[in-house]
Amino acid sequence: MKFGLIGGKLGHSCSPVIHKKIFDALQVTGNEYGLLEMDRHDIPNELERLRRETYTGMNVTIPYKLDVMPFLTAISPEARTIGAVNTIHITDEGYFGYNTDYHGFGRSLDYAGIGVKGKKYVVLGTGGAARAIMQYLADHGAASLTVVSRSPHAKPAFDVFADGFDAELIDYHELAQRAGTDVLVNCTPVGMFPKVDASPVAEELVAQYAAVVDLTYNPKDTLILQYARRQGAATLNGMYMLVAQAVGSEEIWMHQTIESAVIERIAKEMEHYYE
Repeated sequence: MKFGLIGGKLGHSCSPVIHKKIFDALQVTGNEYGLLEMDRHDIPNELERLRRETYTGMNVTIPYKLDVMPFLTAISPEARTIGAVNTIHITDEGYFGYNTDYHGFGRSLDYAGIGVKGKKYVVLGTGGAARAIMQYLADHGAASLTVVSRSPHAKPAFDVFADGFDAELIDYHELAQRAGTDVLVNCTPVGMFPKVDASPVAEELVAQYAAVVDLTYNPKDTLILQYARRQGAATLNGMYMLVAQAVGSEEIWMHQTIESAVIERIAKEMEHYYE
């Protein structure tokens, strides 16, 4: 079977390596996973081309997680609610969209021992990943959700989405004036390679949180995580979630359940991939 990653510039993606490791763990031979760069304005034609070339499924990376949605035959309830698709399954009936970031995030929190129920969360960013994280936190009993953005009300659709959870939208200036809560989650690209000397918030603010999660996986040790660790907080980078969402996609494409031990082993192997 043939699979791949849809996006713009994908040269630094480690997805083919992760999926190859999944195939090896499952002892599956003959499967392929490649990088499928395309222009976002040509998505419907590209999807049809991939179908003709007998692709079974694709992952979708930013910023295409919203762009692909109008061209899908059906979208799973969680992806529809979140408003972002990161997995497409091609069948004889058409193109079907899912969001495996949702459960991938949950699996990563479980792995790190970071609780949700009754906890107060602050989420940095308003992109597709932030939506999946917010949905998961709300569905699993977070006590409160605060979302931080440079322009909190610049996206009316996001305002509507956030209102559904009674999430509060504030800017970074207001965040700096507040006391910390339980968990801080960075869903922005700040601190990602190559601009590794940046953090979305200052160390004195990070010091107020018991746990800090950064969805970035390159580098594995971002500046915000360094701040958190110096202050004694629990930390988690984005590699486990990246592997977990990839496994979630494979479970959809291959119609089988993959045990968590596979995720943990591959995530540990991938920790040094970008070094």
